[in-house]
Parts: sequence; C-alpha cells; structure tokens
Amino acid sequence: MCIKFRKEVFLMNTDETITIYDVAREAGVSMATVSRVVNGNKNVKENTRKKVLEVIDRLDYRPNAVARGLASKKTTTVGVVIPNIVNSYFATLAKGIDDIATMYKYNIVLASSDDNEDHEVTVIHSLISKQVDGIIFMGHHLTEKIRAEFSRTRTPIVLAGTVDLEHQLPSVNIDYKAAVEDCVTQLAKNNEKVAFVSGPLIDDINGKLRLAGYKSGLEKNNLSYNEGLVFEAKYSYKDGFDLAQRVLNSGATAAYVGEDELAAGLLNGLFAAGKSVPEDFEIITSNDSPVTSYTRPNLSSINHPLYDLGAVSMRMLTKIMHKEELEDKDVILNHGLTLRQSTK
Repeated sequence: MCIKFRKEVFLMNTDETITIYDVAREAGVSMATVSRVVNGNKNVKENTRKKVLEVIDRLDYRPNAVARGLASKKTTTVGVVIPNIVNSYFATLAKGIDDIATMYKYNIVLASSDDNEDHEVTVIHSLISKQVDGIIFMGHHLTEKIRAEFSRTRTPIVLAGTVDLEHQLPSVNIDYKAAVEDCVTQLAKNNEKVAFVSGPLIDDINGKLRLAGYKSGLEKNNLSYNEGLVFEAKYSYKDGFDLAQRVLNSGATAAYVGEDELAAGLLNGLFAAGKSVPEDFEIITSNDSPVTSYTRPNLSSINHPLYDLGAVSMRMLTKIMHKEELEDKDVILNHGLTLRQSTK
C-alpha cells in the first residue's frame, strides 16, 4: 500500500506585517496560546511553547505594543518631556530616568519642547494620545496651559528639575534657594560685588527661589542688594558671552550663574574682554553638568545630583503607576559645592 502524505504550505506575504494570526496558523495552535507564550504565561505545555517560539523566530514576529496596550490598558511606555534635547543638563537627567525605566521594563519616549510654550502643549497632547502610562516633565516653567493639560488627564505626572510652588504635582528637585545662598557665601569671601546671572526670571526656579537665595546670601554676608547686579538671559552659551561686558560694567568681580552653558559663555566673554578667571573674576555655576569640565579653567558648581534626580523621578512614577503610596510627594535631594578652577 502506498500512503501519500499531504503537506500544506502557508505562503506569507513578506510585504505585510506578520500578525499573531499568522503565528497561530503556522504553529497549529490558537491565538490565545500564542498570546500566552508571548506574555510569559506558564500555563502552556513546554513542547507547545518551543514550537510557538520557533515559529515566532522564523517569521520574525514582533508583537504590536499598541494593540497589547489597548487590551491591557498599559503600554509599558513613559513619555519624557525636555526643553532642549542637546543640553547636557537634561541629557544627564534623562540617563537616570532611562536606567530606572529599563529596570522596571518600561520604554522611554523622549520628546523635546524646544523651549516653546505652545510646542510644549503639543508634545504633551501627542504623548497622551499615544497612551503612555506616565509622563516625566522637565520644563523651566509650569505655565497655566501646561497646568490645564495636566489637570485634564488621568495619566500620572512627575516633575523632574521643575518646581510646582502650588504643590499639586509630585516633584524631585534640590533646595535651589539654599544652594544659591551657599554660592554667594563662597563668593563673598573675596568679593564685595557678586552678580546674579540667570535664565528668565519668569521661571519660578530663577525668579522665586534662586533670586531669594541670592538676596539672603548677600544679607548674611553683609552685602547690599543692587538690581544693577541682576542679569536675565536665555539658557545659551551666546547669551552668556554677550553678557560679559555688561557684567563687567556693573562693577561685579564675581557671579553666580544659573545654567552651565550660560556660565561657559560668560567665562569666554570675560577672556575676550581681557579678564582672567579666577584672578580678576570668580564664577560658580549651577548644574555640575559635563560642561563644567569642558571649560578652561573648569567651572566651580553647585553639586547638583542630575542622574539621581532623573532616577528618583522615574522611581516615583513607577510607584504612582503601580498605585503604590508615595512617602514624600516633594522630594528634595542633597546638594553641595564643588570648587574647581573658576574660584580662588
């Protein structure tokens, strides 16, 4: 007797995305079984699991994260909003976020608002529409538009390096007021006129906290406050460079600077004006980002734990997403002063 075996061949359209249906058909199992294998469910026989995994590997099946998210109401994705994607301050902070996200098996969607208030709102809309499980927001200022967006969504939000003076949103920061006060105390040892150079004063960190620390630092060191020693700029190297001559004209011989790239610009602007640092002028900057070691001389700085700030904010977000209780809604990390070559 001759027995003929009939072999069925499934032809896959290589131009189309491989679906869970294709895997189930090729493996000869149900789609529910494929789903259990993909999601690590142990309620699958070992030989069946091996067969399904072999088909998944051969067909190069990639589970659709969006579809899985719709089913589970989770996308295991976190949105991170930053003002400037090339700024080393935010890059270091984002590294801390990403490491903890990876530990808890979350993917990061990094979105830059380009320091634009309207684009900031657009970016947040986009992340929420992608059904991210949570958002970490890094911005210079919590505008009313941003507050309105956050109040409308049920998506968990954590602020990193951004203050909420109304204490409505969880946040991670340092004590900016105390940190600037420490800077002024250090600079007051050798200088009677200490300038305050920062980003826009409309930003709460600058106009409310850092400026308050500057004033209290002057008072504690018996120095008088003078509006002519307060300089407002954009967060850029160019603005720092362009400010140098104005700062010198004010009579200041030292400056606290609220952003590292701004400080690097001021440093080179002072050199261009024929001044030596720290012999003629002392500088302490704020963020202790890699920029502080790129300059010559290296910049003294507030010891700002950027990586930890990102890591702690992500850990807080995981707790909120998993409906765990937060021990502290407003986390303040320790800071210090790292004195390098731009101070005496």
